[in-house]
Amino acid sequence: MRIGLYPGTFDPITLGHIDIIRRAAVLVDRLVIGVAINRDKGPLFDLEERVAMIEAECAKLSELTGTEMVVHPFENLLIHCAHDVDATLIIRGLRAVADFEYEFQMVGMNRTLDSSVETVFLMADAHHQAIASKLVKEVARLGGDVTKFVRPAVKDALLRKLNKG
Repeated sequence: MRIGLYPGTFDPITLGHIDIIRRAAVLVDRLVIGVAINRDKGPLFDLEERVAMIEAECAKLSELTGTEMVVHPFENLLIHCAHDVDATLIIRGLRAVADFEYEFQMVGMNRTLDSSVETVFLMADAHHQAIASKLVKEVARLGGDVTKFVRPAVKDALLRKLNKG
């Protein structure tokens, strides 16, 4: 069984994330969405909220793609998370050249830690290249419409969290 790990903070999950998940699903038999517990980022949504949103979105995608999807919170090194879930493939999305520079360094570190775990990059769809969770939160915080960036349930949760809904 080919197991892939798509890690991120997903605060909140965006249409860009969903696009990468949908496209990654065809590469693996099981796709683990690793939800990083990154206290340094100070997420708007707590871990349970992020996991619930991702599970709701992935249930639909799993049905459509026929790929098993599992949401897995983690707070250790990415390569250790890959070991924990038996993943041999790490999936990363790229939006711009700046993403590539950071990801290039991460791949080097991960390959040094364990060369048996491969990393695959999926380019963001042109419609989703500008979407970043940080920007989505800022647009919502300032009263902008985030409909083009997140699914309706995520938009509602975002507006509730910001007391705007």
